[in-house]
Amino acid sequence: MNELLDTSGMFESPVARWGAVAAGLALLVAPLLTVVLERLRLLGEKTRKDIWTRYFTWLVLAPVMIAAVLACPASAIAGVLLVSLLCYREFARATGLFRHLLMSVIVAGGIILTAWANLDNWYGLYVALPALVLTVLSAAAVLPDEPKGYLQRVSLAAVAFLLFGTGMNYLGLLANYPGYRPILMLLIACSQLSDIAAYCFGKAMGRRKLFPNTSPNKTLGGHVGAMIVIAPLAAFAGHIIFKDSPIDTPLRLAGLGLIIAAGAQLGDLVIGSIKRDIGIKDMGATLPGHGGFLDRFNSLLLIAPAAFHYINFFGGFDIPITRRHLFQQLLDVIGVGGAA
Repeated sequence: MNELLDTSGMFESPVARWGAVAAGLALLVAPLLTVVLERLRLLGEKTRKDIWTRYFTWLVLAPVMIAAVLACPASAIAGVLLVSLLCYREFARATGLFRHLLMSVIVAGGIILTAWANLDNWYGLYVALPALVLTVLSAAAVLPDEPKGYLQRVSLAAVAFLLFGTGMNYLGLLANYPGYRPILMLLIACSQLSDIAAYCFGKAMGRRKLFPNTSPNKTLGGHVGAMIVIAPLAAFAGHIIFKDSPIDTPLRLAGLGLIIAAGAQLGDLVIGSIKRDIGIKDMGATLPGHGGFLDRFNSLLLIAPAAFHYINFFGGFDIPITRRHLFQQLLDVIGVGGAA
């Protein structure tokens, strides 16, 4: 239990330390740069309002995210759980899945169980939950005795759990690694910087639409610009994080950079496809200038599992699979006891 609340080593890694500093500097410089561009009349009225709205949202969001990641493993896992549930809430409301209360409760319960597996460092439960939850969903969808719409109910619920229960919560799983802070900072920062880079490059030199039906506001210049910025940045940060480990070779680091850069773009396009399919622009309106939580954190849905398994395959870290025995302790408290 103590390791879950361990706050030591918050700024031990240069990536965590300089990542936090860079975020602080960005929040200080951004308004000054915006004012300069306004004075030079280089910003249209719509763009100016959009930038300021986004900035004030980041002024609150960035410190909260950084604090959750750096404080301790428990805060990181709890933060990921909260974001996962908020993203699922927006998805369920947008797709109509919330109308099927039993299915929605099962998905939410599965997301919470996934976070519990992360808290308990119970990797076996984590990898078993997708099959278990999908089995329960398939059976539960029969209970209302409504064959019409069965496939839609089960499919929506299955996609929701795989995206927000499994995919997003790989970030929480990473918190079991003693050096988790710089890895989470890298993945979260790259996912957010990818959106910013795509926005800036798209505004500066974007003309051709690469996915006009899926993401009409994104351009080829924006996509390419984001890849050019994020891939080498992620590779360089990976070299610092995994120095002298098996993954610390130019080719493997380049692969990591490409996975993170491409995953960020594809995660955005996946949620963009869902939004266009159901005919909406944003998944929510919780975050002014950004839409909802799902609009802001969509890139992480693919980055987290892809980066985890890539790093793990090449031995970049060794996450101990030994349990913290939180489940056993709970059984003891309620008087059940026995082997967990």
